[in-house]
Amino acid sequence: MLIASQNITNYDVNLPDDVIFRINLAWINDLETLKKILEDHKNHNMFIDLPKNRTKPPNNRYSMNEIKPILETYSNVKYFALSNVDSAEYLAEYLEYVPKNITIVPKIESPTGVKNIEEITSLLGDEKIIMLDHDDLYSSMLKKNDDPENFQVYIQQLIDFCNKNNVTLLRTVGVMFADTEKRVSEYVK
Repeated sequence: MLIASQNITNYDVNLPDDVIFRINLAWINDLETLKKILEDHKNHNMFIDLPKNRTKPPNNRYSMNEIKPILETYSNVKYFALSNVDSAEYLAEYLEYVPKNITIVPKIESPTGVKNIEEITSLLGDEKIIMLDHDDLYSSMLKKNDDPENFQVYIQQLIDFCNKNNVTLLRTVGVMFADTEKRVSEYVK
């Protein structure tokens, strides 16, 4: 599975046909913009990432009541990620809003999320996928005075669990930088 920011289409980059475009709602200033992106990329599978409890900017916030009709309307939305999933209870609050044809992807961003990974994944459907945010995991550890040496231990625990339980683990592999970007927080050109 290869997921890339839909922003990559703003540049002359060749991508495999099966690349999935990711939209991080933190960077979407209004839901009309989201709809336009989904429409513009209707031939691509889409991965929407809802940042909940995000403290760093940008920090656009949308309720599930606002997002649910969009998820129901756009059939190219195949994945829906939810940030800061620490427990099954937290994840359960969102299950009723996401249509059954969309795979829910919990983002693990803390040691608590790692420790509760079995209960979290027990709520997922047939296609079990989780996403690891390395930076936020490390930041969470520092805030809780967790020993930095545990960082690799937590990652290995996730890898081992996913391998043993047929769970796909999505991890960041590089980032794209450009010197042509002039916008402050807009997400599309």
